Formats: sequence, structure tokens, C-alpha cells
Amino acid sequence: MHRTVVLWSRRGIRNRATVFSRSSTFINSQLNNDVRSRNDNDVFSFRTFTYNAYSFTRLPPNPNDPATLMKEDGVAVCSQMWTENFREPDKTVTNLTNYLRRFELWVLAYQKVCADATGAYMPRSSITRSALEDLLALRNAVLDCRFKWGARLEFFIRSPNDKTDYESLSKRKIKAILTTTQPSPFQDKIVQEVLLMVLEPVYEARFSQKSYAFRPGRNAHTVLRVIRRSFAGYLWYIKGDLSSVLDGMKVGMVINALMRDVRDKKVIDLIKAALTTPVITGRPDDGEKKKKKKRKYQKKRVLAEDEPKPDPYWLETFFGFAPEEAEIHPSWGHCGILSPLLANVCLDELDRWMEDKVKEFYKPSTSDVIWNSPDGEAEQGNTSWPEFVPTSGPDKTRKIDYIRYGGHILIGVRGPRADAATLRKQLIEFCDEKYMLKLDNECLPIEHITKGIMFLDHVLCRRVVYPTLRYTATGGKIISEKGVGTLLSVTASLKQCIKQFRKLSFLKGDRDPDPQPCFRMFHATQAHTNAQMNKFLSTMVEWYRYADNRKKIVNFCSYILRGSLAKLYAAKYKLRSRAKVYKIGARNLSRPLKEKKGQSPEFHNLLRMGLVESIDGLQYTRMSLVPETDYSPLPLGWRPDHEKALLEYIKLEDSRTLEEQRDCLKECGLVSPQDYISMLVWNYKRNAISVNHAPHILSSENELSKESGLLSSNDESFEDDKEGCIME
Repeated sequence: MHRTVVLWSRRGIRNRATVFSRSSTFINSQLNNDVRSRNDNDVFSFRTFTYNAYSFTRLPPNPNDPATLMKEDGVAVCSQMWTENFREPDKTVTNLTNYLRRFELWVLAYQKVCADATGAYMPRSSITRSALEDLLALRNAVLDCRFKWGARLEFFIRSPNDKTDYESLSKRKIKAILTTTQPSPFQDKIVQEVLLMVLEPVYEARFSQKSYAFRPGRNAHTVLRVIRRSFAGYLWYIKGDLSSVLDGMKVGMVINALMRDVRDKKVIDLIKAALTTPVITGRPDDGEKKKKKKRKYQKKRVLAEDEPKPDPYWLETFFGFAPEEAEIHPSWGHCGILSPLLANVCLDELDRWMEDKVKEFYKPSTSDVIWNSPDGEAEQGNTSWPEFVPTSGPDKTRKIDYIRYGGHILIGVRGPRADAATLRKQLIEFCDEKYMLKLDNECLPIEHITKGIMFLDHVLCRRVVYPTLRYTATGGKIISEKGVGTLLSVTASLKQCIKQFRKLSFLKGDRDPDPQPCFRMFHATQAHTNAQMNKFLSTMVEWYRYADNRKKIVNFCSYILRGSLAKLYAAKYKLRSRAKVYKIGARNLSRPLKEKKGQSPEFHNLLRMGLVESIDGLQYTRMSLVPETDYSPLPLGWRPDHEKALLEYIKLEDSRTLEEQRDCLKECGLVSPQDYISMLVWNYKRNAISVNHAPHILSSENELSKESGLLSSNDESFEDDKEGCIME
């Protein structure tokens, strides 16, 4: 038997000698020694070979091999960071460099940036080996402090769309690249994405619940819903514009704000370099005046029917129809997508200061039925009825609330105007001290609710309502009568809507707006143009979802777009007037206008065969088609879904939560599913019931009665059965 083992081992060595290239010298020496000695200690030689082969296969992983560094999924690493930071939100973070070393995060960042650059998501299995090696080189350069922001000619990794051969460029092109404004390099965007993934969970766990801009799960709609819920009882409003802070801050202020919670030197130095590295924004030879060359006349080319049509409107339309508070997007140095997070980090001091002021100004009255707790409304209160809050007399209710969207703040004050003036003075002093921002009373006006407060293109005002009040009088008689009350109205501003349409060249005039033809869609087909306008109308319907006058404002938008299209089609098909366009194409412009007869039988035949596009009519041509306003209340203590899931997950991970649930089940006399299954198993084992006959027994009536008896068994009999089975 030992001889057979030796022969097998020698034959295996000869066949596999070429595989173990690094240890070939050692294996050959072992073979020569075995042949020369031919001793009988074959078991020892076999053990020696197996040990040497095993020690060779357990080589340390190659740090330069990207495949060995991708141990986990990048999303799982991000989830781990979010969980850790939400579990201990007040802990100072010092170990972010360990996450910068995680190659999974760099691969995930590469996938995101590639999706933005190419317009298609790249799975991890589709990333080439060369791209992974370049990505690893970029990571090592960042860790070794060899990475430079804004590089123009030397790249560790390049975009898949970048096919430029930089070595063969002329001096003139190189000078143009080095002196003109260029988009952020591909590798800079990857580093920005990695920093965002590392820093965002740290600060999202610490940010105030009063800020809503540039944060996941929060948007302008959230602000409007919070205003409708919490600002109903306030009489005086302070509206402030701090958007100059978003244009840029001193580097020392930003770094000091970051170091309150993050003490990782490598991450801080990387962000500091991004803020201090100059950004080239000039043009070559700015001082030299070049002669203007006359352009030759070029005849406009008419596109063919099967040629793809230009779509010039929609980036400007979808992202141009934005409120003034959301127009400014911060961009600091080479920070890119990291700039909004840094802006929120700097302004978080203002949020914390205002939260302290909210507690300081809170003075409730004994007869207050709404604000009898500093954190918000009580269960029995209703903020829709501010007349129930005392505003005069010695027992007066005083309270303030605050909300911030980007660089715009809104403060509501319940009480005398003197309180609002005092708060404004303190706010001016705070901004001067912390942000070196010089504000005055004109920058922070105090307005009464009766004048209407403009915020996010919506007007906040009081609306008079006449509810029916029913109460029981003396003698048990029920009396029903009309009452008078006020509600907070969140109304879309028609003036702002006209301003936005005029900016996009859809109309002219203010008091009597006249639709203008959108000539930039001249070469598009009727079906394509109608489809794009329907997308825009759907956006308007969603944007004005919480406005009290949603039906009216959306119907106005539909009228402007329909008139603009009618004028375009009248010029395109030479129909002279909008009336003829509506006569041929119907009210919603769903009939083809190319044939003046309207819906001809030829069009139906071509549509059935799939040779022409189906024309969708414009939506919301009548006010009855517009959906109703969404009045669903925002719950008290609202949080985004991802934060609620995180907090619930952290709570379930805590062992004390499990003990509390078990105690609650015992107090209620209930049994958890796990304990129920355990009871079934122990009772089956005690009664020696075979597994094969268990289904037949369970289907019988006797077993059903036994099963009901198991549910009613107490914990003592269950523990006795368990101990008896363990003894067996």
C-alpha cells in the first residue's frame, strides 16, 4: 500500500512540475533525492511534498491584482458605513482612510461616473482588466498623496469616451488645453464620488432636521408639506437669502466645519487641496483682439422624414423651470458633486443655533390647545386652526419655527413683532461672526401673513373658511351653525409661473400673456412634439401637487403650451391661424395636420401597419382632467424612508430590543413563531412521532386538537420537555 502511494505521488509530481513554476528547482531536487536514496520511508517523502505544495498554494495575495481586492460588493460597504454612523451619530470619525483603501468603493464610483459619461450602466463584470488596473493606480496615487486635482494632460485613468492621443498633440492644442476652461477630468469625478460616498453617511447622521436642500430623500415638496403642517399658526415671517454663502466660503471656515466631526488627515488634506487648487476659467490670448471673420451664407438643411430630429428644448425646459431658491447650485473649486454637502456642513451651525432659539422663545399659555409641547403639536391639537392660539392678553402664546432650503431660510414667529425684530438682530450678528456675511434689515424683511409670503414659487397666506360647527347645548339639544375660521393656504404663484414661461420663450406679456410658437421644434414631427409637451405638462402637474390652486395653475400651463403648439403648427403647415389648426387637429391636437382632411383613412391604415407614429393628444386640456390637490398630512417627526429603515435595522440589531419583544409577548400571553416551532419539535420528539407519518397525523382531527393544546401549553412544561430530551 505504501509503495502505491509513493508511485502515485511521483507520477503526480512529474505531470504537474510545469504548473509550479516558482518552485520547480525545489521539486527537481526532491525528485533526485528520492531516486538516488530509494529508501523505504515513503510516507515521510509524501508528507514532505504535500506540505511543500500546500505552502506554495497559500501565497499572500498580490496587492497589485485588482481581482483579489474586490472581496465584497460596493453597495454592501456603503450600507455598512451608513449603519455605523447612524448607530453612533455623535462619535468623532477618525478612520475614513480605511474606507478610502476599499477598492470596492472605487469600482462603484467608476460605474457611477461611467453611467454619467456614456449614458449606460456598466456592470462590474463588464469592466476591462486595463480599466481596473488604471483605477487601482488612481487609488494608490490618492493614498500616497501623488494625486493632483485638475490635471489636463497626465491621467491615471481616462474616460471610455476619451480617444485623444495626447502624445501626438501639437503645441497649439496643448496650450489651448492648458489655458481654456475644460470640464472636470474623469479621474477627478471618480475621486469626488468616492469622497461623497465616504463623507455623506457621516454628516447625514448629524445634520439638523430643519435643512432640506441637497440631501437624499428631501426636496422642495417636503418643505411645502412641512410648511402646511407646522407654520399655520404664525403671524410674522422672516425670509432670508443667504445664497451668497453658496458661491464660496473661505477655505479655513470649510475645513474647521469639517473637522468638528471628521479628524482624518488624509481626507481633510484631499478636500483642502481641491478647494485651494486654482480652476482655469480663461481663454487663450484674451488680450489679443482677433479679427472677426465673415461667415459664409449657408442654406438651412431640411431634415428627412427618417432622420433623427433634434431635441433642443428639454434640458432647458425641465431644469430651467425651477424656483429661485433652487436655481443656485454650489460648485467650490474642484470639489464638484461634493460642494452641496460641504455647503450643508457649513450651514449646519446656523441650523443648530436656530434650534436653540426655537427652545428659547417657546412660551406656551395654559389655554393653548396646539403648542403645548416645545417639539411640536400635541395629539389633540390642530394647527389648521390658528385662531385657537391666544395672541393677546397676559396669557399669550409665543413660539417660533425655522426651515432652510439651500441658502434660503424661512422663520415663522407667533407673538408680537418685537420678538421677530429681536430675532432678526441676533441672526444678523450670528452671520457676521460665523460667516463674515454682512446682512441688514432689507436682506431679512419681516412680513405679516396677510401680505402673502413667497417661498419656492408658492404664496403662503391665510384663507377664510366657514366651517359648520356642531355642539350640544343645555338640555341635550344639538346645535349646528356656521362658523368663521382661517386656514394656512399654500397657493402656486401665477406671476412666477408666467415669469418662468417667459424665460423659456413660451409667451410674452404679463397681464395678458400671449403664447409664442416654439420654433426650435419646427423640424420635429407632430407626434414627437406632442409627446415632449406632455412630458412637460406631467412635470408641472407633479410640481404643483400640493398647491391649493393646482387645477387652475395646471390648466393655465396647458393653455400656454397648447397655444404655443397651435401657432407652431399654423406656421409649419401654412394654416394661417390657430382656429384652423384646432379645427383640423381637434382641441388636443391629436389628429394629423399633414393631411388637411383630418383623420384620413390612409392615416388609419398606415397606423395599423406601424408605418407612422401614433399621435398623443395634449393632456389636461380641461380643468376637470387635472387631479385634485394632495392634502395628505405629513406625520409628526417625519424622516425619509432610508433613514427610517436604518434606524429600524439598528434597533432590531440591539439585543435589548429582542428582550423587550419577548417580555411583551409573555405579558400578552402570545407565542412567537420561533417558539411555536420549537414547541412542536419538542412535543413530536417526546411523543416519538416519526417524520414520515407527521403529515397524516397533522391532517387528522386528533392532531388538530393536540396542536391547539400545544398553543395553550405553558413555558414550564416546554422547558421540562426540553430538559428531558437533552438528558436522553
